[in-house]
Amino acid sequence: MSDKQLKTLCDIATEAHNRIQQNFKDINPVVGVTHNMRSNGVPADAMTIDCLKSGKRIILVLHDQQPNAIHYQFSFKDKDPGSKFESIQFEELTATIMYEWIKDYFSKIQ
Repeated sequence: MSDKQLKTLCDIATEAHNRIQQNFKDINPVVGVTHNMRSNGVPADAMTIDCLKSGKRIILVLHDQQPNAIHYQFSFKDKDPGSKFESIQFEELTATIMYEWIKDYFSKIQ
């Protein structure tokens, strides 16, 4: 994964995070980037967006072999992710889409 794409994804997450914090005092997402998949032989980077209050997590995976796609899954911090991920084209993911994902998933009561 190019550093440029990872930086772009981080910029999108930062903008979405800032908007969430302005509009929702009860949602305080924690965003993290990990390269652990690479140390396990998987050519990919991952971003997690966690809601500490609900235990919900959004996982985004950037595979080197599919640089034009972002694979994502709505999951939980305390559970292993499922095997099925959705996908969105990299150029289609905007801060507005990520904002909506965070708002809708983290504020939904389960």
